Formats: sequence, structure tokens, C-alpha cells
Amino acid sequence: MNTATKLSGFALGLAVVFGATYGVGRVADPVSPPAEAPHDAGGGHGDDGGAGHSGDNGAAAHLPGGLLVSDRGYTLRPVDAPAGQFAFQVTGPDGRAVTAYDVAHDKRMHLIVARRDLSGFRHVHPEMAPDGTWRVDSPLAGPGVWRAFADFTPTGGEALTLGVDVTVPGALTGRPLPAPATSTTVDGYTVTLAGAPQPGRTAELTLSVSRGGAPVTDLEPYLGAYGHLVALRQGDLAYLHVHPHGEPGDGRTRPGPEVSFSAEMPSAGAYRLYLDFKHGGVVRTAEFTVVAGSPTAPGVPAATGTPTAGTPAATSSPTADAGHGVPGHGHD
Repeated sequence: MNTATKLSGFALGLAVVFGATYGVGRVADPVSPPAEAPHDAGGGHGDDGGAGHSGDNGAAAHLPGGLLVSDRGYTLRPVDAPAGQFAFQVTGPDGRAVTAYDVAHDKRMHLIVARRDLSGFRHVHPEMAPDGTWRVDSPLAGPGVWRAFADFTPTGGEALTLGVDVTVPGALTGRPLPAPATSTTVDGYTVTLAGAPQPGRTAELTLSVSRGGAPVTDLEPYLGAYGHLVALRQGDLAYLHVHPHGEPGDGRTRPGPEVSFSAEMPSAGAYRLYLDFKHGGVVRTAEFTVVAGSPTAPGVPAATGTPTAGTPAATSSPTADAGHGVPGHGHD
């Protein structure tokens, strides 16, 4: 099959024909993100979910990650790839492909994609060729507008998250954001959330994992931790990548059932949380909708009032670390 992706005039081969557009310099409103409106600008990130800093646009110094395709001289550039693959480079301030990266959380590159209605999510780890081209089996599981986030630290530089929209054409019915809830299930595991996110300041979020009513006390390390959390803001998909307190083997951190994170939501509104955890050799993703600030803000779905399951990730059938059985939720 002849496949192509258009990204501001680029062609990118994937499993299906799709187009993507991005821009540099269109800064998303960090206070009031528009619902379901794609934005192609933003900023970098830190592990604490804080704002990045940009030499390209002064406003980016106050933006969360994933909203810019270019930041501090680094640019995310998809490149041609065979059918069924996704490939890209990161170019540096000198215009050349970056080939030196620091290892962060066991990997030199984290690629995360999410459908803009937040109904799909993948976290994969591409492999880099000597010329600086990263390649991975296409993580785009179906029709829709996807946001691809490259999360990395160039050697000698600061941690960055760059983002770009990719459109997979085809019939798609948008899914509303699930209502806020404090509990969800995935493959027989129940994950319960304690703590309330606060706009503009740090709050502690604790997630507890149980199975069959019994606490899971033997979580396995995944990416150097017992849990890996990504938060995406509804609307512009501002990206917050946070990690838990402690680490495996430090003599203090227990392997479950609780995994605690410090996270700062940059603005009031609804967010989707994706918790990756590993048990029995399998990585699973638990999803939550949370609200920072007023629960009656425009665009925030009504709370259920009781623990719920039923998100796509909560009913998937997992395989090994390569991914879940349901398109849109997986790991590599």
C-alpha cells in the first residue's frame, strides 16, 4: 500500500495515508485552552510538569510541554518511512539531526501519541539510526487527529517535549471525555486515585493498585520507577510528564500498592491521566479524568459520584510490554 503523511508539505509513509500540519509561533493560551481545537505551538517540560523555556518565543517560558514543534533551537521533523512505520528526526540549533541524547527513565527517547479527543493513547520507544532518524512501528491506531510528543534530553541541553499533529483520515465519531472518577479498572486490576490536582501549584496524587480486592505489593520497575504518569489537558493537549517519589532499590520505596506523584496543573480545567504500571511482566495503562479548579467550569464533564470503569484502556486485553490488545493503548 502506498502511504503518505503530509506535514507542512512533507510526505511520511505509515500504515495508512494521513496528513499532518504543524506551525511554529502559534502559542496556545495557557489559561483557557479551547475545547478540541488543535494548537501547534507550545513549550518544553520538566519532570515535575513545570513550564519550559524557549529562546524562540518568550511566551513559551510559561507554557507546559508539547505545545511547540520547535523550542530552544530544537525542532521535531517527521521524515519519510516505509509503510507501517513512523519516523522522525530532531534537529538542533545548527540545523542538523541530533544524534546524542541522555538516557532519561531508561530510554533516550519517549514517543507518546494521543488522539485529540483523548480516546486513544500510546507510549512507545523508537530506535535511532546513526543519522539521527528515530523509527518505530506506527503507533497511530486509527482515524483521527493525533498529537505526537517527543520527550527527550539532548546531551548538553535541557529536557524537552516537542509536539506535532498528525491526521489519519477516515470515518471517526468523536468520543466525549469520560466523567471524573476516583477509580478505574484495567485487566482485572483496580486503580484508585487519591488527591486533588490544583491549578498553578503542586499537589500530591497517590494511585493505589489492587487485584481481586487485594493490594498489589510487588509492582515491577518500568522505566526506572513503579509507575509512570502522563497528564494531558483537554483541548490543547498540554503535556505534563511526572514521575513518582522514590525509585526501585533506594531502600525506602515500596513496590506498591501505592505510587505517589507530585504534579502541577498549569491551569484550571479537565485533564486526562494515564498511569503505566507493570505487574506479571505486563505493562498496563489506567486512565482517569480529573479536574483542576472548579468542577463546573465550561467543558468539564459531570462527575459520576462513584468509582467507574469503562474507559477503552480499562477493558483492553494486554500483551507484553509491546502493547495492549486494543488499538490506541500500548507501550513499546
